[in-house]
Amino acid sequence: MNKKRNLLFYFLMIAVFGTFIYWILKEGALQHTAGSSSVPSVHQTDPSSSNNFQLFASNLQHHLSSPLPILLLQIIVIVLCTRLVGLLFNRIGQPAVIGEIVAGIILGPSLLGLFFPGISGFIFPPSSMNNLQFISQVGLILFMFVVGLEVDLDIIRKQAFEAVIISHASIIIPYALGMGLSLFLYEEFAPKNISFLAFSLFMGIAMSITAFPVLARIIQERGMTKSRLGTLSLTCAASDDVTAWCILAILIAIIKAGSSTSAFFSIALVIVFISFMIFLLRPLLERMYIKYSSRKIMQGIMMPVIFMILLLSAYATEAIGIHALFGSFLAGVIMPHQLNFRKFVIDKIEDISKVLFLPLFFAFTGLRTQIGLLNQGYLWVALGLILLAAVLGKFGGSVIAARAVGQNWRDSLSIGALMNTRGLMELIVLNIGYDLGILSPEIFAMLVLMALITTFMTNPALNLINATDSKPEVIRRADTGIKV
Repeated sequence: MNKKRNLLFYFLMIAVFGTFIYWILKEGALQHTAGSSSVPSVHQTDPSSSNNFQLFASNLQHHLSSPLPILLLQIIVIVLCTRLVGLLFNRIGQPAVIGEIVAGIILGPSLLGLFFPGISGFIFPPSSMNNLQFISQVGLILFMFVVGLEVDLDIIRKQAFEAVIISHASIIIPYALGMGLSLFLYEEFAPKNISFLAFSLFMGIAMSITAFPVLARIIQERGMTKSRLGTLSLTCAASDDVTAWCILAILIAIIKAGSSTSAFFSIALVIVFISFMIFLLRPLLERMYIKYSSRKIMQGIMMPVIFMILLLSAYATEAIGIHALFGSFLAGVIMPHQLNFRKFVIDKIEDISKVLFLPLFFAFTGLRTQIGLLNQGYLWVALGLILLAAVLGKFGGSVIAARAVGQNWRDSLSIGALMNTRGLMELIVLNIGYDLGILSPEIFAMLVLMALITTFMTNPALNLINATDSKPEVIRRADTGIKV
């Protein structure tokens, strides 16, 4: 009975107020006609269906070319493409992140823009690149915060002796080779307004980066997380990341400052900021976590504080003149070290940054990468020299240092293969260099290819090292303390 009464009320309401609205529109139309009958209309409406359809098509084209629809279309295409290619690379035993980077290049001028320029121009018009860049930068800020969360300074301190020696060897040796390579590349490939100092210092850092997140996932996928080798490799990569980002921060300060005195003030501010974050803010956050360790309270009180620290830290480092990404990375490093806290925060941020924002960064990098510029033999020779210096420096430096601190040959070679992984972190550094005007489009394309090739090498290299190891797998796992 109640249902019938409700239906009756609903239809009466629609009928009465629908009639009232119709009457208002009719009276308004009569008034408009009376008021405008003596004034010629500026826009005459042609009742023909062809003109009406043309008007509809014009409006539709206008709506589709607006910034928001273009951005939404870009996000849809990028996410679908990166997920698909990432899954394909997983099938061939490679980390999905390599496929996602390749997907970015596919969407850029190297493939889509080359063979389907009309489609590329529609999805990625030049006027939309700033919007895509800013959103990808926000995603990178969140991602670098997660990377910082995964770096445990306490573990680095516990294994500081071996890990720091290996890590710093894997930085200084490729750094020196990168600077030496600059002697051959500077005149031909450096932008005209960039000094040799800036170019060579940046080439050094481009050779020295290890992709800590990709390395961590390779170790996890291979079941090495709890092994001595896996723990040492993770610690080396974490130490590498912290050191390399500090060097990069100083390098950016020097390049942006314009003079040695100004650079000194910028570096001094960086040191003050890092000291404040580690020695003052970190203990305060530890006390806050102990006080608000309940999951519900932590979500209500700690999460807003964490996001404010993240944003303020990124803002501060950008204002100092280094980069917002360094601030977000440092904000992650100083968070309370308790595992459940870090897992709680990572779970909140990681999915959205990886699934949505990072693919935008891959696509933006791909849109900048013009492999077609490498259209002469000497350019591929230059790429070969860059690749040789990168592998010899990173892989060779790590192996030599690991042997020097007492690791056996198998573990030393495995550490070298893992530390040679560059992946996403290298792309972040390269984009910073491109934005600063240090890298020309040609050298940028070469370094992107170097990052892809060295990361692609990691799993096959580890498989080869394990295949040549005579010790049975069960015994090897027993040696590391893992129950089989």
